Amino acid sequence: MIINETGLGGLLVIEPQIFDDDRGWFLETFQNERYREVGIAQVFVQDNLSRSSQGVIRGLHFQKTRPQGKLVTCLRGKVLDVVVDLRVGSETRGQTFSIILDSDQREQLWIPPGFAHGFSVLSESADFFYKCTEYYQPTDEYGILWSDPDLSIDWLVSNPIVSKKDQKLPRLKEVIG
Repeated sequence: MIINETGLGGLLVIEPQIFDDDRGWFLETFQNERYREVGIAQVFVQDNLSRSSQGVIRGLHFQKTRPQGKLVTCLRGKVLDVVVDLRVGSETRGQTFSIILDSDQREQLWIPPGFAHGFSVLSESADFFYKCTEYYQPTDEYGILWSDPDLSIDWLVSNPIVSKKDQKLPRLKEVIG
């Protein structure tokens, strides 16, 4: 696997080794020792899978007191994956990073604890998979408004479909002060 740093400390793009032949292809989506060697030493406690339609935006979500690290990939389709650094003391606090993840390239994004996370669906639909380092706690869930003008995120969708809950989230400056 190839590890690419993003400029936001600890946030990594992972290109897995893919074995192609006339039968199809194979790749390891996670192998504890290899991931530990590149600095992803957290224990994963929960796996999540979502299916979303084209134009859906999910996020930007995080947990306030039990932040989750996430290893994410798009299993089917194409998404724009977006993160915001919320880590106190981080030199890149408040900065964003985005990447297109799709089922053709099969890249993963390692999102350390302390980032808000979201994605938009660019294909007809997408299956999005993520391993988490903390259990989901509904009472600890929080977020940042997807359309916050201070973030200027181009979600690459023309008619976004956003949940009512996500439409009411605060702006970044209300979250980090």
